Amino acid sequence: MQFFQYTNRQLCAENIPLAEVASEFGTPCFVYSRAAIEHQWRAYDEAFAGRKHLICYAVKACSNLAILNLLARMGSGFDIVSGGELQRVLRAGGDASKVIFSGVGKTREEMRRALEAGIKCFNVESHSELLVLDSVAEEMDRIAPVTLRVNPDVDADTHPYIATGLRENKFGIDINDAGNIYREAMSLDNLRVEGIDCHIGSQITSVAPYLNALERLMELVGQLRENDIPIRHIDVGGGLGITYNNETPPEPSRLVETIMEAIPDPSLEILIEPGRSIVGNAGLLLTRVIYLKRGREKNFAVVDAAMNDLIRPSLYSAWQEIVPVSEEAAATPERYDIVGPVCESGDFLGLDRDLALREGDLLAVFGAGAYGFSMSSNYNTRPRAAEILVDAGQAHLVRCRESIDDLLRGEAMLE
Repeated sequence: MQFFQYTNRQLCAENIPLAEVASEFGTPCFVYSRAAIEHQWRAYDEAFAGRKHLICYAVKACSNLAILNLLARMGSGFDIVSGGELQRVLRAGGDASKVIFSGVGKTREEMRRALEAGIKCFNVESHSELLVLDSVAEEMDRIAPVTLRVNPDVDADTHPYIATGLRENKFGIDINDAGNIYREAMSLDNLRVEGIDCHIGSQITSVAPYLNALERLMELVGQLRENDIPIRHIDVGGGLGITYNNETPPEPSRLVETIMEAIPDPSLEILIEPGRSIVGNAGLLLTRVIYLKRGREKNFAVVDAAMNDLIRPSLYSAWQEIVPVSEEAAATPERYDIVGPVCESGDFLGLDRDLALREGDLLAVFGAGAYGFSMSSNYNTRPRAAEILVDAGQAHLVRCRESIDDLLRGEAMLE
């Protein structure tokens, strides 16, 4: 199903011409499709039909309040990795009892806030964290629901920066140590063991790594149950990839089918943490060509978006499709590096792209719904971009463009 497509040679978002969006809200800006987000969330939910489950959207992928609110209204749970993300979920109307708290560095204050809110579960990632959480819960006279995030030492076959399931990664507890730590968790008065968690990485394009991880996880579940350690739910993590270029990831329904086959016990609730696969291709970055700069070795199209807006190409050498908003033939195609104004040679959105361009043309960078705005920064004192949510023929401003005053607020000089 296409939510961004050309109509009368003009690229549209749910039938709204993106040129009109740029004219009203300026560039650069992120544009999201409500229909695309809801379609992808339902693809997971419907695939689990008849099985007890909870879809916990990974807030880190795109944390705009309007998007979180859409998902909350659909009944979504949320996977968070900070106290700030918890506040976003609650502000957006999310149900705290459907929130799972992941992350390797939870602070005591974040633990307190999550216990006060009444979250569903803490995904504990180290022995030290387990002891601190028990201490915080004791101080508050609460019982903290926990799972252990187990590291199964499985290669997700993805970029090393987003691989999380190998022994050398910082995430989770070594699967060989998990049994002893579970037994200790059972002995602590202020903890309640709920289940087990595993997350092996991001932008995964095959079901094979999931199968490898689940095989090891289910073996551990059997051992834990033999030792009277209750396992009520299994959190299989997220990480399903999207198509940026030539990738062919499985559909959510295929992944869910694989997961349910690997976890045949219907008494076990299945939790899943999709992020990128829900919002990644539901958003794009809209940018305008400022200058065309031709040289002996390279041609450059200098645009008004930069690595501070979309860091994935610079950080991961990621390829994202870049297309003209208008298909009207305006120039002879040439090969360009699409670069931004930031003072870094690594500031690019795409390299060696064959495009017919004029100064002032609009470009759309696809696949920017996930880890676009959420990873953006103010480097070079650049205000962060506006965010626009398109819904049923209307474009809504869901985050204003920052101003320079916004960036300077809170700073002070010595007297």
